[in-house]
Amino acid sequence: MFLGIDLGTSEVKLLLLDEAGCIIGTAGSALSLSNPEPLWSEQNPADWWQALESAIAKLRAAHPMAFAAVRGIGLSGQMHGAVLLDAQDAVLRPAILWNDGRSHAECAELEAAAPRLHAIAGNLAMPGFTAPKLLWVKKHEPALFARVASVLLPKDWLRLLLSGDKVSDPSDAAGTLWLDVARRDWSDELLAACGLTRSQMPRLIESNEPGGVLKPELAKAWGIGPEVVIAGGAGDNAASAIGIGATQPGDGFISLGTSGVLFVVNDAFRPNPASAVHAFCHALPARWHQMSVMLSAASCLRWFCNLVGADETTLLAELSANDSAVNAEIAAPLFLPYLAGERTPHNDPFASSVFHGLKTQTGRVDCTYAVLEGVAFGLADGLDALRAAGTEVRQLSLVGGGSRSAYWAQLIADALDVELLVHAGSEAGGALGAARLGWMAAGGSIETVCACPAIADRFHPNPERHARLAPRLARFRDLYSRLRGA
Repeated sequence: MFLGIDLGTSEVKLLLLDEAGCIIGTAGSALSLSNPEPLWSEQNPADWWQALESAIAKLRAAHPMAFAAVRGIGLSGQMHGAVLLDAQDAVLRPAILWNDGRSHAECAELEAAAPRLHAIAGNLAMPGFTAPKLLWVKKHEPALFARVASVLLPKDWLRLLLSGDKVSDPSDAAGTLWLDVARRDWSDELLAACGLTRSQMPRLIESNEPGGVLKPELAKAWGIGPEVVIAGGAGDNAASAIGIGATQPGDGFISLGTSGVLFVVNDAFRPNPASAVHAFCHALPARWHQMSVMLSAASCLRWFCNLVGADETTLLAELSANDSAVNAEIAAPLFLPYLAGERTPHNDPFASSVFHGLKTQTGRVDCTYAVLEGVAFGLADGLDALRAAGTEVRQLSLVGGGSRSAYWAQLIADALDVELLVHAGSEAGGALGAARLGWMAAGGSIETVCACPAIADRFHPNPERHARLAPRLARFRDLYSRLRGA
């Protein structure tokens, strides 16, 4: 058995996988965000550990025999977060997360201090990345910065508690702006631009390599055997790719989770920072990937649910029962999905959400449609940015919690004019990929472990609807351009 641990933004998810590649069980424990100031987004790492222990208890109770047979653990996690530790490994402050926008000024400072940033890291300096966060801490919390002995990414802080080892992997480390992405190693030049050295960084190993073992006291407390290997693990999107078998150049997926991601595998490092496209290491050796990222995706629907006091199932059922696709595209307002700023293609931490075109007859169903369509249009912007970077796709898998909605999947297929595949277990996302990485670290071969899961559904793009959506997409883009900076 193999255990996948996925540290998300809204939940810690666990997944048990057997040696036949079958999902035995899952469990989760919710997390909350703290937004103490405008543009700030933080979490207390202690809450991650508490959520992990809660989820472990649930999984053990539901599958005691399977859990006791675990011999490999893989980690997946939200990228870019900054966990700052002192010389005794105590956490110095709440973790600054991927969707935190406070370090926008420091991005310009980093670009000036590191002229070769784009060539080495392959990405623009954006507030979501880790390096600008440390520059912000250096400027605004200098006494605390002077005490920083180690900087860990979120999943790697969990690993520290699981094994006692400070280890990371190239896929997650590529999101710091401190990695030489082509060489898959820390860049002393980029670290120096932030007043840091590689002695403050974790050791790097590949995602599918063993990076330590579970502490004996935890193995005993959890009722599993000794010498449980822990894999290098991966950033959440690279782990999701492993989960659906996206390992070869041209393979790709859309992740419809808190954020929205369009991910395509490459056989070489191909940066294109001008379009705010991310170029990162994949979770397998000698593989890289390009990625467009929108900061709010399924979180837009959760936000709207809270606003109107209804759950997602109810809103989606209302939409499916009352929708005429043609009428929705005529009557619905436009929605800009920028609840937390935006990355690709705008690199605009100040972008905000808007309902535009509200009328007296506009109802809840119209606004639900607008939210789903706005996310689909944000993904269309990301696909255009990838195409500008030289990547072309005609078929993508759909993963994450949003993949449960057939209505939304069809709308995205129509908006992007791309066939979408939903795989068995696709909602598991990074947790399945993490379990697969644990399997490989325990001796499983890439060919066996990374098989593509069975296809549960296909969504073929409707060319007529794609044509009808085109003018709304044009107005969506024009609306953002007019409001930018307002």
